[in-house]
Formats: sequence, structure tokens, C-alpha cells
Amino acid sequence: MSTLESSRRHFLKVLAGAGATLAFAGDKATSATSGPAEPQPAPWPFSAAPLQSVRVGFIGVGARGSGHVAQMKTLEGVEVVAIADNHEPTLKRVCANAAKGAGKPPAAYGNGDEDYKRMLQRDDIDIVVIATPWEWHTRMCVDAMHAGKHAFTEVPAGITLDECWQLVETSEKTRKHCMMMENCCYNRQELFCLHLCRLGLFGELLHGEAAYLHELRGQMHELPHGTGSWRTYHYARRNGNLYPTHGLGPIAQYMGINRSDRFDYLSSVASPALGRAAYAKAHFPPDHQWNKIPKWNCGDLVTTIIKTALGRTIMVQWNETTPRPYSRLNLLEGTQGVFADYPPRLALEGVTPATHEWTEGEKLETIFQKYEHPLWKKMGELAAQHGGHGGMDWLMLWRMVCCLRNGEPLDQDVYDAAAWSAIGPLSEKSVASRSRSVDVPDFTRGRWKTRQPLAVVS
Repeated sequence: MSTLESSRRHFLKVLAGAGATLAFAGDKATSATSGPAEPQPAPWPFSAAPLQSVRVGFIGVGARGSGHVAQMKTLEGVEVVAIADNHEPTLKRVCANAAKGAGKPPAAYGNGDEDYKRMLQRDDIDIVVIATPWEWHTRMCVDAMHAGKHAFTEVPAGITLDECWQLVETSEKTRKHCMMMENCCYNRQELFCLHLCRLGLFGELLHGEAAYLHELRGQMHELPHGTGSWRTYHYARRNGNLYPTHGLGPIAQYMGINRSDRFDYLSSVASPALGRAAYAKAHFPPDHQWNKIPKWNCGDLVTTIIKTALGRTIMVQWNETTPRPYSRLNLLEGTQGVFADYPPRLALEGVTPATHEWTEGEKLETIFQKYEHPLWKKMGELAAQHGGHGGMDWLMLWRMVCCLRNGEPLDQDVYDAAAWSAIGPLSEKSVASRSRSVDVPDFTRGRWKTRQPLAVVS
């Protein structure tokens, strides 16, 4: 959304505040475990009045946001009302594309970084979809909720613990949804594994492995506008598991995190930070801005181990720098067997022919079809046709709209947004303190003990 210089200045300002937050994170984490002394009462699970149609405003329509606009237009009962983006060429292009076909063109808001606030004053917007640089997510969600809109943001929802708590408290106070759009929860393999969990076929759950292993050094060429123009500064200034939720979200749903279990504490380690500097030296001139970074702080590979309240373990890895095949790991192990992804493999008592070797390929496809998640069975073919990371983007948006139009609770709520996002800043604190364990706040304030795990929806 921002130009290079605007992003750089804003990012440095945000990181100055984030540094102060991390410096005092020990005191904050202790008090944050229980939250404010008098939390707002909230019905459980939270649902809002049904919407006959879902009128959408978008903030940020670059590579990610433009896809949301296009896919939202394919959904029944959705109206694209307005779009805010401070990059004029992008705003004009996406508004023009959105105007094609039936319906009136969306209103455009592009007068600087904060013109989105003028859009939020409209009374014909029900939800706001946010796809901007990470450091803008929380403030835009909070502004949207205070303006009477439900907030839906790209990942992560917050980059400090204070931001995560701010999301929870604002959602509770305004009675508005705040959902982090973790699209990987809607992929076929993840839904299949969730279904096996709910059928009890894994037995007692023991361990999960999650990751975001995605070589993205090429984003450093996205100048002066694009994801790399702002995201690269995070690698330079921070050191931790900066993008944990793609792999972690599905594992959290399998294990019922915030719904019968919760993250208790974690410990993180980081490898040396070598890859970004080497790439900058090899692909940019000596006087380029990436070669003027005094020190790249973020380890090329960061590994986090989380312990849950019920004693389960989760490994979360992050690497966007070294050359390697893409993987989210997506591994779940229970007392009766294990599922692993990339490629998908299964060894499960009573389901696969053997448990001492993997069932995969065509034999696994037969099991997939037998135990297909009802949501994918119903909508998977249509999702694949509309695309977006194999269909999971479209299916996520379809499911959001379905819940909103029927007045049902969302599959992912503000407590998930906070808990999954908090792994980022908590991992930074652990890495900075020789990998000492760090407590994870209980954003539900104890209500995880009585909440039911996410149902297998159809």
C-alpha cells in the first residue's frame, strides 16, 4: 500500500515502539496472562446479527488485496462498495477491474496513507478487508471496529503483544468480529486432517509441526512499490519467527487451541542471518539500499517449540530466505498414528494398511475421498475453479460470507488472531534472551477451558 519511503519511515517508527514493548515484555507478559482486571462480558461463541448482503470496503489492494476484490465479486450476496489504497496506479487499476460487469463502480479513497479513515465513515459498509503492510493491520482493524464495521485482516493480525491485546479488547467492547484471514486453514489437506481429528481417529493428540518455508528473496526486487519494499525491513530489524500463522493456524485448530487447550509457553532459536546479505551483494549494486543495511538481524531459519496447557508440543519453523522447496510441514501425531504433508502421507491404525510405512499417492487419495472434509466435499470443486492458492483463498472468503449472512460464529475469531499472531513477538523475546521460555498470554482469560473445539462445518 505504501510507497517505499513512506513504508520505511513508518516502519522505523513502529519498530521503535515495538522495541520498547519487547524491552519490557517480561512485565507485560505476566500481566497480560490474565488481561484487564474487568474484561468485557462476551457471549460465547460470538455471533453478530445476520446480514442480508455483505457490503465490503477494502484497504490495500496490491498483490494480495486485489485478489480478494476479484474473488469477492464472484460470491453471492456481496457488494464491493469502496476501496482505499494510497498507491494511485494500483487503486485506479483495481477499481476499474471491480467496475466490470454488473453493479456500480466502487468509491475510491487514495489521498494519502490515512484516507481509509474517510472510507470508514460511510454507513453502507458492513465489513472491512485489510491487506496492507503488517505494521498497519492492528490500527486499521481497531479503526474499523470503532467505526461499526467487522474487521478482517491479512496475517499477522498484530506484531506486538500490546497490539494483540488491543484487538481482543476492541472486539469485545465494540461487539464486532475481528478475524485474521488465515487461508491455510481452508486447504484440502488441512481440512482432511481436521476431519480425522474430529472423528477421533488419531487417538489422543501428542505433537504437531507447522512451518512457513518459502524462499522469498526475490521480493527484494519489488522497488519502489510492492511487498518487498516494506517486508524486507522486518528481516533487517527483527529476529524471531516473524510469519508463523500459515502452518500454525491449522495445527491450532486440530488441537483445539483456545477451545479446550491453549498455548502455555514457548522457546525459540534462530540460525545466523546470512542469506539476505549474500543475496543483496550478489544481485544489487554496492550502493543499493539493501547493501547499506548495517546488519541483517533475523536468522535465516527460526525454530519455535510451543508447549500447550494439556502438555502437547508444537514445532513451528520459519524460513523465507534460503533456497529450498515450499512446505508448511502440516504434521500431526497422535497415539494412533500420524499425518504429514509435502507430500501428503498417512499412517493411521484402522485406516491405512500399515503404520510402519507411509500410505501415499493413489492409495492415500482413496482414503482422502472416504474421509473428505464435508466443506471441501461440498465446495472444493468450485473453490478449485475460482483458484487462489489452489482454492483455499476463495473457500475462506466464501465461508466468511456464509457465516456473516447466517449470523453464525466465524471459524476463526479474535482470540485466535491474537494467540496465533503473538507467537511472533514472543519468539523475538525468547531469541533475545538465549532461548529462555516465554509465557504465552491467555487471551480468552480462562474461557478456553469450557469452549468446544471448532466443529466440522459443512
